[in-house]
Amino acid sequence: MYIPEGYGTVFPYMIVDGAEELADFLCGAFGAKVEGKTAFPDGRIANIRVRLGTSCFMMSQAGNETMPPMPASYYLYVDDVDKSFEAAVKHGAQKVFDPADMPYKDRQAGVTDPSGNTWWISKRLVEEPYDP
Repeated sequence: MYIPEGYGTVFPYMIVDGAEELADFLCGAFGAKVEGKTAFPDGRIANIRVRLGTSCFMMSQAGNETMPPMPASYYLYVDDVDKSFEAAVKHGAQKVFDPADMPYKDRQAGVTDPSGNTWWISKRLVEEPYDP
């Protein structure tokens, strides 16, 4: 098989300042698990593979102009938005907005992690297909 077991077809790859710090944040704030880490001979992080719920992704330490940091936005489904929001802020995230029920039938909060990525912490409120 051409896709490693436990991975999806699309595999997010984050290029960040502070890769180890971001992994620590994700573990503390959202319960992520580090599955592996590789470093270059100079000690710079080549990649850290992380599993967050059913998703797996990788992050690398930003380097020179060929690998600058690239903040992104992620939609994260959780069991308890309020609890996850508080944990994220406790672990260093900056609040974008407090938890609230949205018109598209998700409860949602927004935070920006220490590396500049935005996380839309969400929980579906109804048992029906998504229809924005």
